[in-house]
Amino acid sequence: MQAHPLDRDWEAVLVDNSGDPDVKAQLAELAGENVRVEHIEPAVGWADAANHGLETAQGRVVVLFDPGVEIEGELEPLIAALDDPAVAVAGPFAVRITHGLHHIEESTGPSAHAIEGYCLAMRRAEAVEAGGFDRKYRFYRIADFELSFRLRAQGGRQARAVKVPVRKHAHRLWESTEEAERERLSKKNFYRFLDLWRERADLIAE
Repeated sequence: MQAHPLDRDWEAVLVDNSGDPDVKAQLAELAGENVRVEHIEPAVGWADAANHGLETAQGRVVVLFDPGVEIEGELEPLIAALDDPAVAVAGPFAVRITHGLHHIEESTGPSAHAIEGYCLAMRRAEAVEAGGFDRKYRFYRIADFELSFRLRAQGGRQARAVKVPVRKHAHRLWESTEEAERERLSKKNFYRFLDLWRERADLIAE
């Protein structure tokens, strides 16, 4: 954000859920006028940490970034997408769901069914009112889709794919979790998503 600031008021909230003193020290060096660091001790689940950032943010629009995502240019089109009241969530990494919730594929948009949490924009007030990310998602997988559906369900709105210059690098939480454990947690999260939304065919209508 500091390399590519918006032409509007902005702040970056860095949520440290690592419990690592070295990470805490490194982030302290980044804090400044537009950069605020929030430390959570002891560490909590992914959704709780993401919600802490959401709840303490001060902007009208919040953009969630995974720590492995690099901003390479202007983000204004992403923020502007939420000027449309028909749009509930927006981001560059979108998905569409075909033949039921078991079939999820990438979408080039502009209309989509959900936005991946690598870069997920939403209106802060709406997300907070909806309860934020489901706190039962202690692992990050599918939590982004579930919140996308919950926000879209308020008024039958859409997810919108918006091209902005960001690049994905390694996902640290994915890489640091043992393969068998991340498979178990991913399945658990997906089945919860199914239980919550399998009856809402309207949210995946073409």
